[in-house]
Amino acid sequence: MNKVILQQSLKAVFMILATVFFFQLATAHAQETITKPPVKNIVLVHGAFADGSGWEAVYDILTKHHYHVSIVQNPLTSLQDDVNATNSVLDQLDGPAVLVGHSWGGVVITEAGVHPNVASLVYVAAFAPDKGESAGSLESEVPLTGDAGFTTPDKYGLVYFEPAKFHSGFAHDLSQEQSDFMCRSQAPIAGKCFEATADNIAWKTKPSYGIVATEDKAISPVTERKMYARAGAKVTEIKGNHVIFISQPEAVAKVIMEAAQGK
Repeated sequence: MNKVILQQSLKAVFMILATVFFFQLATAHAQETITKPPVKNIVLVHGAFADGSGWEAVYDILTKHHYHVSIVQNPLTSLQDDVNATNSVLDQLDGPAVLVGHSWGGVVITEAGVHPNVASLVYVAAFAPDKGESAGSLESEVPLTGDAGFTTPDKYGLVYFEPAKFHSGFAHDLSQEQSDFMCRSQAPIAGKCFEATADNIAWKTKPSYGIVATEDKAISPVTERKMYARAGAKVTEIKGNHVIFISQPEAVAKVIMEAAQGK
């Protein structure tokens, strides 16, 4: 009889200790979730045929909301060079960051996103390759419309967006005058960049967000949806062409802030 009572007493004590342990664990987790501050650093990465100045309107919105915003100036000379430029900016930060990439910049943030300072990724009408894929291979999955096109590499190996198609295929949401300026000041990209394959795939380990530009002519919206679904990204669709971050900066900045807040 005493043995039975002892066993029951030990069982009761065990249940009480287990209950206390799990309660403390749940409380600690809840407190961590509540007290965990939002990410305050944002790093913006531009794509091909553009430079960091295109992020100005998004930058203004984010800084007004008290985010610390850095803009990478990609050399566009190779994937590794662009990743190095991005890592250089990330190294200077004092805490976690949301890493944002547009177009070709999506390949860059996929590689650079494994940096320990990167908390999450935002793809803005951008490539999100898997291991062994390139921007060129993803681009060819769905043929471009006649509104977009690229020049063949010149003797220096550089590729431009075709000037005659720049407004219709790249910046249709912008005025003709703004598009013309962007076209004449476009930053060419080394053709070999489009053949460079991804090796480190950050979206496999970092939370991801994807913005589909529903009227994109430079990257098919079909391709964007497919890539973002594969990455398990939270997807937002915005009506607009390829440079959606210039034509609709408020909508793009909203997604970036949601990423910073972990929503």
